[in-house]
Amino acid sequence: MTTERISPPLIGGERETLRAYLDYHRATLAMKCDGLSDEDLRRQSMPPSTLSLLGLVRHMAEVERAWFRRVINGEDVPHVWSPEGDYQVAYDASTSTRSEAFDAWQREVEHSRRIEAAADSLDVTGYQVKWGADVSLRLVMLHLIHEYARHNGHADFLREGIDGTVGA
Repeated sequence: MTTERISPPLIGGERETLRAYLDYHRATLAMKCDGLSDEDLRRQSMPPSTLSLLGLVRHMAEVERAWFRRVINGEDVPHVWSPEGDYQVAYDASTSTRSEAFDAWQREVEHSRRIEAAADSLDVTGYQVKWGADVSLRLVMLHLIHEYARHNGHADFLREGIDGTVGA
């Protein structure tokens, strides 16, 4: 599998730019996993951490689901792997497979894209229970860009440890 990653526009409107950066970082995570076996994807960083590339994919499925479906769309959907709401649980992918994790992640990304596209503006709000406050779609998109960027840094190190691959 080869992942296509499109660079965000150098000049563009706010929404177009946010959408492009979010998709860029989604594609970056997928690229870090390209060409690896399920065993490689489950390889953990170092004890006692359970962090793995597959764990990052599972974690980001939870993040997409929580912020777009639960917060912005107000859906009462359960967490995928974190019944207690502890997103760290998703990191333990020791028994997971590429197809299980990537299918769930891609479903959540598609939900997120539909929710974002259907919103009238970036000022649409949803209620973030943990913060006890309303948040805008703009904040959610920025938060996810930050979340992906942070975890893509982890993915860089994980991939390098698996097969020495480094870079964008």
